[in-house]
Amino acid sequence: MPGAAPDLVARLIIKHYGLDPDRDVKFIRSTSDGVFIRLNQGLIDAQSLPVPGDYRGKKLGFTVLARAEELFTYPISGLIVHIRKIKDRPDEIKRVIRAGIKANRYIRDNRDGTIPVLAATYKLDNDTAAALYDSFAKGFNLDGSLPEDGLRRLIEDTRSITKVDREVAFTEVADLSVLREAQRELGIESK
Repeated sequence: MPGAAPDLVARLIIKHYGLDPDRDVKFIRSTSDGVFIRLNQGLIDAQSLPVPGDYRGKKLGFTVLARAEELFTYPISGLIVHIRKIKDRPDEIKRVIRAGIKANRYIRDNRDGTIPVLAATYKLDNDTAAALYDSFAKGFNLDGSLPEDGLRRLIEDTRSITKVDREVAFTEVADLSVLREAQRELGIESK
């Protein structure tokens, strides 16, 4: 689906390798349902899939051409709140951020404890849950920070999609003050 995370990530991968995604590649509307059948029949040449699609594809004999997390940073998910909420209830937001940082640390440091949770949550067998963990665990940072280069990519992609022709400052889309407070409370030095 155009503009969805797999589409944006595929375009970034293509750009990373020096191609123009609008000129050098033909994108078609597609969903992950039946993707391996379409690939096998030659109806499509490639598909951008979220994990554990890479693991399933490899099990079926397909080749993973690139992993976005090995090429660049790009924030796929995050905590989004209205600016009014930050002003009215900063302590609540800070508690959520602290919990997120602690969860990230647990996930990164406790593979064996995380895999059963993934298996149960997403109704996966243990091997698929382990592959899912191995694919995304590195993306969970230990301090809750937002990589500036990744946020800049997201801003530029969003500008392009929404046809905004002016520069957009980080401060227009991100308020890191509550994150910095949560980091200080957890004894984390902010970068």
